[in-house]
Amino acid sequence: MNKCITVALLIATAALAQQTHEQYEPANTVGAGQKLLAQFAGDWDVVKSFFPRNGKPIVTKGECKQYMIQDGKFLQSDFTFFNNDGTKSTGTGISGFDSKTNRFTTVWFDSRQTTMSIRQSDGTFDGKNIVLWTTALEPDRPGRKTVARAHLEEDGRLLLHRHFLIDDKGEERMMIELRMTRK
Repeated sequence: MNKCITVALLIATAALAQQTHEQYEPANTVGAGQKLLAQFAGDWDVVKSFFPRNGKPIVTKGECKQYMIQDGKFLQSDFTFFNNDGTKSTGTGISGFDSKTNRFTTVWFDSRQTTMSIRQSDGTFDGKNIVLWTTALEPDRPGRKTVARAHLEEDGRLLLHRHFLIDDKGEERMMIELRMTRK
């Protein structure tokens, strides 16, 4: 009898905890941002151009596989770059959109560094362009100020992703361009 009462109490407690979690953090649905991110899914050939302050751009070829994860709520981007010296480097991005705040957030990590970068939009979204601003992980050391912009062209066959460095005067200088062509 005690075992039955204990089992019933455990089941009731688990049900109450689940109900409480749903009340505390209700699930949300896919929004306009996820619909755009889903258009980025697929296999891509990548041309990465890095624009140094002086000299010609450094061009690296690569490939990317992008796919929606977590029931269509996030885009995962897996990059492989084929460096000119014969080595490879890899990187992964996770992009999401919060329909409550109208903000995109991305996290990036790669095989070149032991740090992660986070970028977030400012809450404006026109349905076509993603604009992401640097988000400092350490507020006391904000680092470089950058903005990244991404959009599709040529009926979804070309994805342009550009990173700009912003100087103290607010002027932008393109640092990196990813020109991604759908396979």
